[in-house]
Amino acid sequence: MERTAINPVTWSQALGFNQGEVVSGHARTLYISGQTATDGEGKPQHDGDMAGQLALSVDNLEAVLGEAGMTLANLVRLNVYTTDVDALFQHYGVLAARLGAARVAPASTMLGVTRLAIPGLLVELEGTAVA
Repeated sequence: MERTAINPVTWSQALGFNQGEVVSGHARTLYISGQTATDGEGKPQHDGDMAGQLALSVDNLEAVLGEAGMTLANLVRLNVYTTDVDALFQHYGVLAARLGAARVAPASTMLGVTRLAIPGLLVELEGTAVA
């Protein structure tokens, strides 16, 4: 798989994402449903704790990737939904550090939403990965 970052402007790179990515030579694409801070039984965890919920959401995202034989390094698109954009920005380093360790800067969108499907959840991560 070959990835080519597309950045007609450069400000996004400082925040850890590319404006776009051209992916060629890949054989498989994984579309990942929104991952939240839930345990193996689907019960919400880390009530009111944005950093804790963000970390567990990334763990759950990585679990789906792992089941497909992929890692965060395969992530080419990441959508971030949150009920509190300001709180998420305060703890964005949790996500940025994990992406940085994987040496990946997927094209990303962050949206503030009124609520997520399960009350009490603060953040949801949805992605696309290629291998």
